Amino acid sequence: MCGITGWVSFHGDARNQTPLIEAMTATLTPRGPDAGGVWVGEHAAIGHRRLAVIDIAGGVQPMPDRPDDPAVVLTYSGEVYNHHELRAELRGLGHSFRTRSDTEVVLRAYVQWGEAVAEHLEGMFAFAVWDEREQRLLLVRDRLGVKPLFWAAVDGGLAFASEPKALFAHPEIRPRVDADGLREAYGLLFNTGPTVWSGVREVEPGAVLVLDRGGVRERRYWQLEATAHRDDRDGTVERVRELLGSAARGQLEADVPLCSLMSGGIDSTVLTGLLAEELRHREGADARIRSYAVDYSDQAEEFTGDVLRTGHDTPYATEAGKFIGTDHSTVILDPRALLDPENRRAVVVARDSPIGVGDMDTSLYLLFGRIREHSTVALSGEAADEVFGGYPWFHNPRALAAQTFPWLLVTGDEAAMPMNPELNLGIAEFRADTYRTALNEVPHLDDETPEEHRQRVMQHVSLTRWLRQLLHRKDRLSMAQGLEVRVPYCDHRLVEYAFSTPWALKSFDGREKSLLRAAGAGYAPDSVLHRPKNHYPATHHPDYNRGLQDMARDALTDDRVRALADETQIKPCLDTAPDRLEWGHRLRLERVVDLALWLDHYRPELAL
Repeated sequence: MCGITGWVSFHGDARNQTPLIEAMTATLTPRGPDAGGVWVGEHAAIGHRRLAVIDIAGGVQPMPDRPDDPAVVLTYSGEVYNHHELRAELRGLGHSFRTRSDTEVVLRAYVQWGEAVAEHLEGMFAFAVWDEREQRLLLVRDRLGVKPLFWAAVDGGLAFASEPKALFAHPEIRPRVDADGLREAYGLLFNTGPTVWSGVREVEPGAVLVLDRGGVRERRYWQLEATAHRDDRDGTVERVRELLGSAARGQLEADVPLCSLMSGGIDSTVLTGLLAEELRHREGADARIRSYAVDYSDQAEEFTGDVLRTGHDTPYATEAGKFIGTDHSTVILDPRALLDPENRRAVVVARDSPIGVGDMDTSLYLLFGRIREHSTVALSGEAADEVFGGYPWFHNPRALAAQTFPWLLVTGDEAAMPMNPELNLGIAEFRADTYRTALNEVPHLDDETPEEHRQRVMQHVSLTRWLRQLLHRKDRLSMAQGLEVRVPYCDHRLVEYAFSTPWALKSFDGREKSLLRAAGAGYAPDSVLHRPKNHYPATHHPDYNRGLQDMARDALTDDRVRALADETQIKPCLDTAPDRLEWGHRLRLERVVDLALWLDHYRPELAL
């Protein structure tokens, strides 16, 4: 996993701007702590920071097709899991290889198939190809948007990067925020394309963006489609087991230490069970995969359930580790580490955004730092809820009936930091307009029942919006620690199959994630298979709440924060007894603190 950046401009000569591409590349050093390099031509400058995972000696980037006189140069981030099969196919077509890296497979695949390269790749990836022959830049992002890729216009072309911070090292791109950006950030609708930053856009998941002398064009090479489902219940369970097993096996390859994130929930436990089985098949009966969970020093004594958390994870994770036979560790965090301003600042800088989830972000960042002491790659159960219908909104009649994005019933105005009404942002209208647009993007079958139709909507918006912010969170916080996180549940074949599976099969036992529970039988203990959905844990210690209130009070002494935030909605949260602070109101305080840190670090121009 890596960081990529660069620019192309048909005005002027880039060959005298090596210090600039080096500066842009340096901002991404946490994503690629092992090595870095740049390539500069007349109209293109390409940068790369490397986290070496496969072919440590051979996968150096930027990678040219010919070392002495390159016609094509690649900078690539991600993992292509079918690179062995593609290598064999490309050799059959006459290509030769200097390395055994998947990077070179992507390079040769572009030489063979040009703009159609993306359709041949399976995995998580974001990459840029500069073609000297065609005077063309190609930006490609994986189907689900696991790996990030941003771009912005510059004179005569565009600049691109894994993270906006690299773009801001270019003198033509400044950190600027307007009303549209605030709506994008605080509307919690998770659009792709526009960002909080004015002029900075994401390449759409499943899209190819092309820049040449004729301008910029973008096309989708993949999107969710609704197809007729032919398998019965047993056949569907078996197919899910096959697809998930194939995804897990394909993502176990690495030339560096690898582990699993196992919280004690069904998603990560079933995945860890599959990985452990495959590892024993490859390395022998005594092989054990490392697994990690996170907990808080107060959790056993202070845990109280809320709308998102139904129980304490650690006992389940410990039981699962024993059942599967992993080398399991629980990373214990305390309130002081979660309140440490430097940790909070590191998280905000990693995300390039004021919108996060407070201690859940900080704890994930710290967890990844501890894991990185032993492993370079971790596999995660992210996306199983979206794929198999695990969230409460798939089952709650109120959510099913609401004509808005379902998560807003949980994380809407009660949780998001309210904005100063004097800004007149019109977030309610923005949400309504965006929801109408989202509905028009949902594919349907002609013979769907009303229930099936509605569930199709719920799953589509979950996969194309809610999941995207979770993937951003996991990518940014892991890569800030130099850790690669893989997400087998995002395998596009599994996603496609589950999306077209009727809701009656997804909930055949009357509960959430029926198919995963059935397909995962034997890979996780029954206690885990049948426990209710539990979200990522948060600390419950009153000392954390008290410290957070103090930090929020300090944040509100900043005139810039008060200009953006609605103090009348925030101050009552400061006066609540720490042990009685509700989760949603606490999240308001978290976002006030993060807003202050974000404004202080980026000092954005506010064009409101």
